[in-house]
This record gives sequence, C-alpha cells and structure tokens, in this order.
Amino acid sequence: MQSSNKKVLKIVTIGLMAALVFVTSKFLTIPIATIAGTPTRIHFGNVMCILSGLLFGGMSGGISAGIGSAFMDLLDPVYITSTPTTLINKFVMGFLAGKLSHHGKVKGDSQTWNIIAAIVGQFTYIVLYLLKTFIEMKLVGNDINTIWIAVGEKAISSSINGIIAVVVAVPLALALRQGLKQTSIFKELINA
Repeated sequence: MQSSNKKVLKIVTIGLMAALVFVTSKFLTIPIATIAGTPTRIHFGNVMCILSGLLFGGMSGGISAGIGSAFMDLLDPVYITSTPTTLINKFVMGFLAGKLSHHGKVKGDSQTWNIIAAIVGQFTYIVLYLLKTFIEMKLVGNDINTIWIAVGEKAISSSINGIIAVVVAVPLALALRQGLKQTSIFKELINA
C-alpha cells in the first residue's frame, strides 16, 4: 500500500475510533448526583479510549481517545470548561494503553501486556482526573472539606469506569483482533 493511502487509512481509523469514544461517552452514560454538587457519571467512553490504544497503538489510540472525549465535553454545557484537560488526560490514557500493548514486537498480541496496558492507562487517567478536580476546586475557592468530598466521589465513579473499561476493552480487543488480523488493511495500520 502506498504511503499516502496508509496516512488516509490511519486518519479514517482515528476518526472512526474518536466517533466511538464520543458516542459511548455521550450516550452510554449514567449521571450521578453528588454531595459536593460536582458533575460525575458512569459511562462507557473509557472502554473505547482503552480499546483504541489496544487495537491501533499509542499515537492512534491517544489521538482517538483525546479527540472523541474532547468533542463530548465541548458539546455538553456541563463539561465544556473541562475540554482542554480532557483532551490531554484522555490522550494520555489511550497513548499509554497503546504504547505498552504495542511495545517491541508485541504489537498488541500479548494478552498479559494488554491487561497491564489497560490498567496503567486507566489508572494514570484516574490520577490525572482527580488532580484536575482538586486544582480546579481549589482555584475557585472551595474549602478543603468540600474539595476532598468531591475528589472522593469522583474517585469512586472513576474507579467504576476504570474497572468497566479494563474488563470490557481487553476481551473486546482480543475478539476484534482475531477478525481484524485477517485483513490486509489492519496489517498495514499496525505496521504503518
């Protein structure tokens, strides 16, 4: 396949995965009322963020996760101010998952590395998200007790999202890889 065709294929793949991240973040979600009054929810967007990295590697996974999640925030008045940090934090999650699962000659084929990659990507995102929550609330002048309550509530929902993401994305990646590996397009994407 020509180099220009590989680039187009990579862009289309990133766009498709970003759209799946957006849809699962926006529509497969359960909002949760909190004591601190800060918005939080259970959603399936992180599943697609991790899946993007596990299937297509670090950079493609990171870009897909970041763009899809940022668009979700951008189009939701509740989360619009979080768009820049979401773009960065979700990029890091997808990038780490993809980079670890595709290191060396593994290329996403090791189930052990896929599990490690999913856990590391998700855990890193949770830490970044909770740090962002703490800093934002401190900057707007909330008292420390309110801040810790909000961070604790978000830690619970983020941990649930993280568990869901790892438990669903890893076997889903395995199942999808079996079919995708039969195509020349997937081989081109992985080796691009």
